Amino acid sequence: MTRFTRWTALTVAAALLTAGCSGGGSSDDGSGDDDKGRDDRRSGGTAALDWGRCEATGNEPAPGGDWQCATLQVPLDWSKPDGSTIGLALIRAKATGDDRLGSLLFNFGGPGGSGVSMMPSYAPVVSALHERYDLVSWDPRGVAASEGIRCRGDKDIAAAESSVDGTPDTTAEERTYFQDASDFGKGCQKDAGKLMAHVSTTDTARDMDRIRQSLGDDRLNYFGISYGTELGGVYARLFPRKVGRLTLDAVVDPTADTVGHAKNQARGFQTALNNYLKSTGRDPEQGSREIADLLDRIDAEPLPTSSSGRELTQSLALTGIVLPLYSKTSWPALTSALKAAEEGDGSELLALADGYNERDAEGRYGTTTHSQRVISCLDDKQRPTMEETKKLLPEFEEISPVFGSFLGWDTAGWCHDWPVPGQFDTPEVSAPGAAPILVVGNTGDPATPYEGAQKMADELGKDVGVMLTWKGEGHGAYGSGSDCVDSTVNAYLLSGTVPEDGKVCS
Repeated sequence: MTRFTRWTALTVAAALLTAGCSGGGSSDDGSGDDDKGRDDRRSGGTAALDWGRCEATGNEPAPGGDWQCATLQVPLDWSKPDGSTIGLALIRAKATGDDRLGSLLFNFGGPGGSGVSMMPSYAPVVSALHERYDLVSWDPRGVAASEGIRCRGDKDIAAAESSVDGTPDTTAEERTYFQDASDFGKGCQKDAGKLMAHVSTTDTARDMDRIRQSLGDDRLNYFGISYGTELGGVYARLFPRKVGRLTLDAVVDPTADTVGHAKNQARGFQTALNNYLKSTGRDPEQGSREIADLLDRIDAEPLPTSSSGRELTQSLALTGIVLPLYSKTSWPALTSALKAAEEGDGSELLALADGYNERDAEGRYGTTTHSQRVISCLDDKQRPTMEETKKLLPEFEEISPVFGSFLGWDTAGWCHDWPVPGQFDTPEVSAPGAAPILVVGNTGDPATPYEGAQKMADELGKDVGVMLTWKGEGHGAYGSGSDCVDSTVNAYLLSGTVPEDGKVCS
């Protein structure tokens, strides 16, 4: 069972290559922000980072070129700043030009994505920014090299993929579904220990300010993508006077709760699927019905594949369909995989699902979704029951005949019987007094639908949230082929030029 990760499109492209196919928190008493002149002093100061050669850790490849890595110690519990600490893995490449502006911190989404692994891959996309900024990213607490959490082993993951139905149809399947969710949470608790209660978006936003201090920057310059936009909004809420130039791209709706996010994703992926079907000359309504029928047939009888005894289940097939919807350039892979599945071969959809699930040829899985679940279940207070979810299913299925049922069930199963209570219904991102923050929305975004960007801009507040729209496809706008988007973002980050609120790039 996997919630569709709010993750940057470049990661999806990497997953396609692997497949071999063509939070939040409310403001506190203000003690974290410098409007009371206390943020840096309360932290007790931070020593300069000891940058050195990057080593492979098993979670990511050792980057080449001029990349440097360091570890930053931060409090495990921010309410006890002098207590136990944990180490955060950081990576940077110094600005290539002479006219340096400072550091630009990146978060690529998830939650649960490794910035240490992603930053070198993303650097060519932001080469214009690299001339004047040190490019910096990190593995947030509970992720990869920053005490990453693993909730179950590879064999157990594979067993769950074949035995757990993400859209249970019988009492027995429901029992298996919820037992698996409970077992997963217990595995997370066993591995994470005390860290389990300290990986919220608020905790990570506070880590970001400690990173800012360690980099020697008076204000935070930041580029957040997907879930990284929620993280950026929470940072701005906590530290409005430390906001430098913040760009939020592929924006999470900060007003949506657990059920609201699931409905947003159902709408977003259905919209992307409709656009894909139109591009192939098919009627979206008819095409969606045909894909839903295919998934029903696979649910009744999984498809054989060429992968040593593995079958394509309905949940894996749906995951395989989701992956190429993140980027328009991947649509041909979806066409080929669906055609093969209709002919009785699930190999291509399975390969796509494996790419999404970070499964390699030896059957080893990544842990992005483990960290994602631990972070989001600590953030999200809402815990729909099975009975409440069943009442919602018709609405989900009306929103999307393909993705609705899966995402509806996910609202009940994702944090079922979770060992740690959730903290908030929705993140608070209102940031009065902050400098203008550029919010970039893409009308064809499948994972973070466009409407969420305007809501983020509104929630940030008047004269803070500045809206930029791109009429495009895929998850994220910057670096996706629009000169208008790229030049507008570059002018903001490099020169401080704030565009007119509501600017549209077509």
